[in-house]
Amino acid sequence: MGIQNWAENIILVNLAAEPQMSEELKTVIEIVRDRASCDVVIDFASVEIITSSNLSKLLKLRKMLTENDKKLVLCGLSIRTKAIFLVTGLENVFEFVGDQFVALAGLQMQDS
Repeated sequence: MGIQNWAENIILVNLAAEPQMSEELKTVIEIVRDRASCDVVIDFASVEIITSSNLSKLLKLRKMLTENDKKLVLCGLSIRTKAIFLVTGLENVFEFVGDQFVALAGLQMQDS
């Protein structure tokens, strides 16, 4: 799995394509439930399509993080994957950046 502790309070997820994507998102939700005080960056560089089930998991993860004043940042989305967020009306719900380095730098600057 591509889940790693980037910093004490940041989890970086290099999301895999299906069928691993579902399991990785489930694992991240469990980690956040246990830790409750971490930001999450999810890199979609290896993902071409996302299912409604996984969109639901992302919404659940975002809700859990928001309730703890933490952030979920999505990055590395292909045009095709980003279009799924546009079509579903979720482009304004999630925070998107170009790549994981921008996402990680932004979170680290926020914490300093």
